[in-house]
Amino acid sequence: MIPIEGNQLIGFKESGRGSEFFQSANPATGAPLPYHFAKATADELHQACEKASEAFQQYRKATGATKAAFLEAIAVEIKSLGDQLIEICNLETALPKPRLEGERDRTVSQLLMFAGMLREGSWIGARIDTANPMRTPLPKPDLRTMHLGLGPVAVFGASNFPLAFSVAGGDTAAAFAAGCSVIVKAHEAHPATSELVGKAIVRAAKATNMPDGIFSLLHGHGNITGIQLVKNKHIKAVGFTGSFTAGKALSEAVAQRDEPIPVYAEMGSINPVFILPRAMQAASQKIAQGFAASVTLGTGQFCTNPGLLVYEENEPGRTFQKYLTTEFGNTSGGPMLTANILRSYTNAITRHITQGELEVLARGKDGPTQNCALPILFKTTGAVFAQHPALAEEVFGPTSMIVSAASRNEVLSIARTLSGHLTATVHGTDEDLDAYRELLDILEQKVGRVVINGFPTGVEVSHAMVHGGPYPATTDGRSTSVGTASIFRFTRAVCYQNMPQGHLPAELQDNNPLGIWRLLNGEQTRESIK
Repeated sequence: MIPIEGNQLIGFKESGRGSEFFQSANPATGAPLPYHFAKATADELHQACEKASEAFQQYRKATGATKAAFLEAIAVEIKSLGDQLIEICNLETALPKPRLEGERDRTVSQLLMFAGMLREGSWIGARIDTANPMRTPLPKPDLRTMHLGLGPVAVFGASNFPLAFSVAGGDTAAAFAAGCSVIVKAHEAHPATSELVGKAIVRAAKATNMPDGIFSLLHGHGNITGIQLVKNKHIKAVGFTGSFTAGKALSEAVAQRDEPIPVYAEMGSINPVFILPRAMQAASQKIAQGFAASVTLGTGQFCTNPGLLVYEENEPGRTFQKYLTTEFGNTSGGPMLTANILRSYTNAITRHITQGELEVLARGKDGPTQNCALPILFKTTGAVFAQHPALAEEVFGPTSMIVSAASRNEVLSIARTLSGHLTATVHGTDEDLDAYRELLDILEQKVGRVVINGFPTGVEVSHAMVHGGPYPATTDGRSTSVGTASIFRFTRAVCYQNMPQGHLPAELQDNNPLGIWRLLNGEQTRESIK
């Protein structure tokens, strides 16, 4: 068993110089857990940043194979934590053990996926335009471009994914793959889990001869430690998953820096679902079952849970409503990740109930403890929804809102008024999709992923996935936090003009020693330059 010591991990050393401490707690019972954590001091934080900067100067030049071996070693170390990781994570989050085992597998898969991409090597986007000294009126220079890591990256652990979006999650994996060092601000809701995974990364770094400072883990409150971290001059990019309020605060803090840096914050999303007329007639009961399950999956604590359902009011719609009321009434509440998250959910539900123009269509069943969130399904009209923009804001938890539209035009109007979201889902037959092509055109400008005849919960970790969306879903709608394209958040392109062969990175040399795909004079090829 690996001891939980509650210290900062600053490179290869532990440090506990802070005089302020906090405990993690079991969210299902509210009982404190026997783990105490020292909050990082300003000196400890700065030391971690300086080490990260020094380590980056070495790591940035590591080969793809070297970085891949590091990621693969992290995967091995995480798996070696065995039952201890799952037991402690279950205590700190109240998430079911099977769910956590699946999330651990996803975390390992992410690391291995990036490792495979690094070994293949073409991700760096090599572009070569060879020289033409005979061109007139001016000779053409030799130009070669590839992606390189930005520098030390600050990563913030997410409350709702204690493994896959936290210490060794997608942000960290992408940053390491890009050639960046990483400092993780552990989430206060699962610090013991974070320490276990952090120590696994340190062991992997030592085993693969990574530089001291390639990784650090800091404890503390986000509004203090987190703000100090993103303001540090050594930090060159930020990865964050959490609330809109926290993500905006980090962005505003970064804006005060002398040197601007990118903040990739995934924040809030209601993930609207649209049911088109023929699909409503053909599969209303099946859609009702899937929707109720998607809303309440994980006690509604996935960033892709659907918080809005739109369809045209008619007889098939009224039949669907009966099915959905029954299905939702059979769902059960469960513990939320923290007492603060439960409090925010309860307050938001109370505001909706007292708003006066919303109908409570269905309630789920109470959970097993008093700290559980009760599933609630609301209903309103398109006219009311249009008059109250706040109804389009995310309520994090097992709730959703049905909006019955008076016509096709009102459905389109609702879609146009939406802000940026992670996903949008459309249930429709081929005939529906043809008739509502305008809806699809609208939605692809509003979200990062359009789902057809499915549900948004469940984000496949793959090369093609886009888990992002226009503001306020994220601070940069051009990015994704899942999939191999997420690496480009932490890179920048560098061009070498007339650089001698011996000084070029291997990826750009004439003989293409790595055998990667390159854009050579406008054509994709793996051939060397003759």
